[in-house]
Amino acid sequence: MKVLFIGGSGNISTSVSRMAVERGIDLTLLNRGQTTVDIPGVRWLTADFHDLAQTQSVLANETFDVVVDWIAYTSKDIERDLALFAGKTGQFIFISSASAYQKPPSSVIIRESTPLHNPYWEYSRNKIACEERLVQAYREQGFPMTIVRPSHTYDKYIPIGVGGWDKFTIVDRMRKGLPVIVHGDGTSLWTVTHAEDFSVGFLGLLGHPSALGQAFHITSDERITWNEIYQAIGAAAGVQPMIVHIASDFIVKVAPENLGSLIGDKSWSVIFDNSKIKSYVPEYQAVIPFHQGIKRTIAQFEANPQRMQVVEADHAEIERILKAYGV
Repeated sequence: MKVLFIGGSGNISTSVSRMAVERGIDLTLLNRGQTTVDIPGVRWLTADFHDLAQTQSVLANETFDVVVDWIAYTSKDIERDLALFAGKTGQFIFISSASAYQKPPSSVIIRESTPLHNPYWEYSRNKIACEERLVQAYREQGFPMTIVRPSHTYDKYIPIGVGGWDKFTIVDRMRKGLPVIVHGDGTSLWTVTHAEDFSVGFLGLLGHPSALGQAFHITSDERITWNEIYQAIGAAAGVQPMIVHIASDFIVKVAPENLGSLIGDKSWSVIFDNSKIKSYVPEYQAVIPFHQGIKRTIAQFEANPQRMQVVEADHAEIERILKAYGV
C-alpha cells in the first residue's frame, strides 16, 4: 500500500510513521524539509504544502492509495486538499481533534455521535469547519474521506494543563521545588494516549473500505485525574510536585490565552467510548499506562539536551497566575 503523509514528523505522526514502515507500508512524507527526525525506510518529498502550485509540481507524477493530512487546520487547507487529491486517491484521512466535541458536554461519555460544538476555542471551530467541508465533498462528489479525532496524545511532549507542553519548563519547575498549577481541584477525569497506542488504531483504518465517510476517535481507555497526571510526571522526574489548585475560570481571567485549552477542553471530565474504532480495528487496545509512557517521554528530553528547553515565558505565565491567586 502506497501512503502519503503530509507532515508525518510531529508529536503523534512520528510514531505512526515508524510503525507504518515496520508494517511494510510504502510511506512517503511531504514537508518543508526542516525536520531533524530520523525515520528509516520512508521516502521524503520537499515542498511548502501551503503553496499549491509548488505542491502540485512535486506531486505531479505521484499516486497514492491513501493520503493523510496531519497539518490541515482551516477550511482553506481542506480546499487545497480537495484540489490536489480529488479523484487521485482511494482514501483521504483528515486529522481533526476531539476538542471539537460539544463543550460543555451534555454527557461525560463521548462517542463519535456526540455533537460538534465548541464556542470557546477557535482551533476547535476551525477543525469542525474542516470536517463539515469534507462531509459535503463526500456527499456531493464521493470524495473518499475519513476523519480521525485524536484527544490529548503524547510522545514527544509532556501533557499538562497550564504551561508549554512541548518544552521542559514544567519538569524544571518540579525539580526546583517550584509550584505548578493544576486547574480546578484536580479530580476531573482526563484521558491521555501514547502515540504508539494511537498508531495501532490509526494504521488499521488505512485502506479500510468501510471507513470511508466515517469519523473515529482513538484514545486510551485509561481514565485518570489531573492530580494523578501531575503526580506521574513528578514521579518520572524523580520528585514530588508542589501542586497548587486554581479554578479554571480564575486562570482564564488572569491569562485569557488559556480559554480554549481549559474551558474549551481540559476542564471537563470526559470518558471516551472506543467501541467504534475497536469494531473496525479489532487489534486496537491501548497498552501503555501513563505512568510508564511519561517516563519514556522525559527520557527522550534527557537523551537530547537541546530539547530540555526552559522557556521563561512559560515560567512567567505560571508565576503571574500564582501571584494573582496569592501564592
